[in-house]
Amino acid sequence: MKPTGTDPRILSIAAEVAKSPEQNVPVILLKLKEIINNTPLGSSELKKIKQDIYCYDLIQYCLLVLSQDCSRIQGGWTTISQLTQILSHCCVGLEPGEDAEEFYNELLPSAAENFLILGRQLQTCFINAAKAEEKDELLHFFHTVTDSLFWLVGGHVELIQNVLQSDHFLHLLQADNVQIGSAVLMMLQNILQINSGDLLRIGGKALHSILDEVIFKLFSTSSPVIRSTATKLLLLMAESHQEILILLRQSACYKGLRRLLSKQETGTEVSKELRQLVSLLSPTVYQEVEEQKLHQAACLIQAYWKGFQTRKRLKKLPSAVIALQRNFRSKRTKMLLEINRKKEEEDLRLRLQLQRQRAMRLSRELRLNMLEIVHPGQVEKHNREMEEKSALIIQKHWRGYRERKNFRQQRQSLTEYKAAVTLQRAALKFLAKCRKKKKLFAPWRGLQELTDARRVELKQQVDDYVRRHSGSPMPDVVSRELHAQAQERLQHYFMGRALEERAQQHREALMAQISTNVEQLMKAPSLKEAEGKEPELFLSRSRPVAAKAKQAHLTTLKHIQAPWWKKLGEESGDETDVLKDELSVELETLFIGGTKPP
Repeated sequence: MKPTGTDPRILSIAAEVAKSPEQNVPVILLKLKEIINNTPLGSSELKKIKQDIYCYDLIQYCLLVLSQDCSRIQGGWTTISQLTQILSHCCVGLEPGEDAEEFYNELLPSAAENFLILGRQLQTCFINAAKAEEKDELLHFFHTVTDSLFWLVGGHVELIQNVLQSDHFLHLLQADNVQIGSAVLMMLQNILQINSGDLLRIGGKALHSILDEVIFKLFSTSSPVIRSTATKLLLLMAESHQEILILLRQSACYKGLRRLLSKQETGTEVSKELRQLVSLLSPTVYQEVEEQKLHQAACLIQAYWKGFQTRKRLKKLPSAVIALQRNFRSKRTKMLLEINRKKEEEDLRLRLQLQRQRAMRLSRELRLNMLEIVHPGQVEKHNREMEEKSALIIQKHWRGYRERKNFRQQRQSLTEYKAAVTLQRAALKFLAKCRKKKKLFAPWRGLQELTDARRVELKQQVDDYVRRHSGSPMPDVVSRELHAQAQERLQHYFMGRALEERAQQHREALMAQISTNVEQLMKAPSLKEAEGKEPELFLSRSRPVAAKAKQAHLTTLKHIQAPWWKKLGEESGDETDVLKDELSVELETLFIGGTKPP
């Protein structure tokens, strides 16, 4: 979305870029430098101009121009160096807005990579140049590109890791030329001064390569500028990161570094940075560094532990404060309730005392009034009646007190009595439930017929058994004899099958008759409720049956009429056994007499 209130100069440059041919675009983009230089640094107007340049894709055009071949660009390295300045100044302090992800993840890394590629190209041109003037001019352009890269990295420190890991940067660092090498080392030193933490986040191979190149330049060149810059760079890396110091001290790759530095120190002019580096790599300093590292680790552990304990106490603090407030409020509430209760009791006692005093006063006034009304001859009689009434009231209160006292004394026995009644009721309910659940005569259901699925299952089992237990082949004569025996037994079975069916039908008829009789007996009324000839329907013609029924009836009546305290010692199993013995009689001698079970 294009912003409103865009600078007309930006609009005109964007229109020219869109309409002009490709070879004229770099020259048109140089007009942005004048606009940026004429705007005060750090002002809101400059931020607005940078946003307009980004929104109209002029930064992308600059990036595309820098990625082209320098020989095809009008103005050559002069135009390219100025475009790097424009690109770095536009990217620093820019707020991309909605396209922030694309800006930070694609545009900025691509710009840094293009700057490094331009540096390599300038390095190659500088080495191949023959004239001194041409070399000075290319060196100036190289410094401009490195300054632009440093400006871009200073505004966006997240690019430091990309720059240090780049192969182009490593090639620039490996340059043998003194001027190019000093410029690259100076740029690396400035970058690490901005943020040296990214040095440990790069890969181990890239870190070793950088250290190797810096140490190589320190010992291989005779230029004091490169040696001084390399010494400062090594000292900065060793002081900033203990891991690098330990690597320089313990790694086999840098085993003789301290000895070579000592020789370098004695053979040349003594520099402050070199002495510091030598002392830093000495064993005593290394031990101090180790102790300092352990001390820092202990401090860090203590800080984490103290922080954990403090956070734990802070988490418990609200609950502790809440519990304290709750206890205090509950105690205060109890105290206030106790004070109010005492006040109410005192008020009640005073009111009762006043009521008694008022009642006594009224009673005396009434007595005096009555004495005034009563005839003098009736005063003695009146006094005697009042004494009798008073005696009755005293007796009534005394008897009430005595009965309440006796009741409190008998409360335990009354509780035991109620408990015994409850137990008896529960036991009787349990026994009645057991009688209901007990099935005196279960109906006979007969044999269960085989289903088709069961026949198939049995046939499968028989076939499996025959297959597992296959016998020797049988002679023809024996098989015929077995077949004849089987036919004879089958004929005998079919002949007796009719008799078995008739017997089975007779049994089923008897079972149906018994079930009907049992159902009639269960639904029959008691002897008290029976009317007419209903009892005669249940009489048996057999004298033994009648005698047995009478005996069972008398036994049941005795058991029902027995007091409860005699039944307490009986087990539920004994009663069940008696009832089972009384009721498990032969079906032909059954006689109940029209009584219902209790």
